[in-house]
Amino acid sequence: MMQTDIMAELGPLFLGSRLKRLAERLQAGAAKAFRDAGHDVQPGHMPLLAVLDRYGPTTVNALVTAIGVSQPAVTRNLAGLVSLGLVASGAAAADRRQRTITLTPAGKALLADVKQTVWPRTHDAVAAMCAPLSGPLLDQVAALEAALAERPLDARIAALPAPLRLVPYSPAIAAEFGRINSEWIAEMYTLEPHDRAVLGDPQEHIIDRGGDILFADSEGLGIVGACALMPSGGGAFELTKMGVSATARGRKVGEFLLAGVIARARAMHAEGRLAELYLLTNTKSAAAIHLYKKLGFEHSAEIMARYGSRYARCNVAMRFPL
Repeated sequence: MMQTDIMAELGPLFLGSRLKRLAERLQAGAAKAFRDAGHDVQPGHMPLLAVLDRYGPTTVNALVTAIGVSQPAVTRNLAGLVSLGLVASGAAAADRRQRTITLTPAGKALLADVKQTVWPRTHDAVAAMCAPLSGPLLDQVAALEAALAERPLDARIAALPAPLRLVPYSPAIAAEFGRINSEWIAEMYTLEPHDRAVLGDPQEHIIDRGGDILFADSEGLGIVGACALMPSGGGAFELTKMGVSATARGRKVGEFLLAGVIARARAMHAEGRLAELYLLTNTKSAAAIHLYKKLGFEHSAEIMARYGSRYARCNVAMRFPL
């Protein structure tokens, strides 16, 4: 049986094929890392999603230019993303012959999660493989191939700690819910009786009534964020008490946490437990409102009329399109 690697043996002659083989091995590992994180998306989709996340709605031609691949390849990937419900395509306002591509709420939520979980570890895993490389290009390619043969990319990614992770509610960490939220509410507003009741006993006011609380745990810092889904009756749930510790601000904990809570709400909706998702806030929380809009929440006068009186500080109400 032949044991030779013909591509490596013939060197520059098959460089293109060899680089393609290397890329396929890297993408296979990244694809498994996405599956392990619970996302049914391919690495080839990520450049398109990254452009839409950074620059907002755009056209197919602009995506082709930004990524530097052929239009048929972009069109194929977009079709996959549309079928997954991560992007939407519609006629452009300025030119009806053009299509405008936008992220859906599901797409925004996915990106908020992978930017905190999969992307950083993938970056670090690939950077670690490349760090010792030196010398001619073909020697570097051979070293990368040997590294992947010894340990695939997905195994390298899985071995790295996640900078952020979601933690479910438990009585042992219930006090963190009150600590984190009391901190920011007292800093920006005034703790109202409703706040004190919910923060003082989240088990009674949220968990025992069929709601849920998720926490964000940061490597090295512990619990740094919290957010709740609190039942309001009739299948309506309020996304409430989303706070991030001052020590963790600037790390995009809020975006990661909000994406996780939205995903939890979608799962509850699929189970028939949650029919409506809304939130109440104040214009002083401008950064939070921007984040809510970014991940799909929409202003709602109806929600304001129904629930706005719950807090004296409330002058903004939003609904999430499930």
